[in-house]
Amino acid sequence: MEFSYLCKKGCLACVAAALFFVCIQSAAVVANSGRYVGSDACADCHEEQYENYKKFSKKAHSGESVKIMAGDLTPSELKECYTCHVTGYGKPGGFVSFEETPAMADAGCEACHGPGYDHIEADGDPELIKGTLQVSDCETCHNAERVAAFDYKPLLYGGAH
Repeated sequence: MEFSYLCKKGCLACVAAALFFVCIQSAAVVANSGRYVGSDACADCHEEQYENYKKFSKKAHSGESVKIMAGDLTPSELKECYTCHVTGYGKPGGFVSFEETPAMADAGCEACHGPGYDHIEADGDPELIKGTLQVSDCETCHNAERVAAFDYKPLLYGGAH
C-alpha cells in the first residue's frame, strides 16, 4: 500500500495510523450504504411485527392501487405515486418495477424505518435503523397536500404494528 501522508521512512506508527484510517473509512461506507432489502428480511428477527404488518396494514398492499391507476397516469405522475406506495424507489436495492422487484412493490417496513441492509449486516444494530418514529416521519407521504388531493384521512397512528 502506498499512502501519500506517510512519513518518508514509512515507520510502523505511520503505517498503523494509515491502516486504521482506511478501516474507519471503509466501516463508514458500509454503515451508510442506504441499501434496501425488503420486508421479508425483517421477518426473521421481527416476526410478530412482520405478521401484523402483512395482516393488518394497508401499506402491505399499497402498490396495488398504483397498478390499478397506472394506465391513466403519465410517467411523471406514476413516479410520484411510487415515492409513497412502494419501498426505496430510485434508491439502492429499492423498487424498480413490479416485475423486477416485486418484494419492494408495497410500502414495506423500510418505507418508514429506513433502509435495512446495514442494520441486518450488523446483527441488528439498533443504531442503523430508525426504530422510534415520529409523526413527522409519516408526513412525508401523509401530508396536507395529498390529503386534499385524494380526499382521504391518513391513519398516522394506524401503522403496521
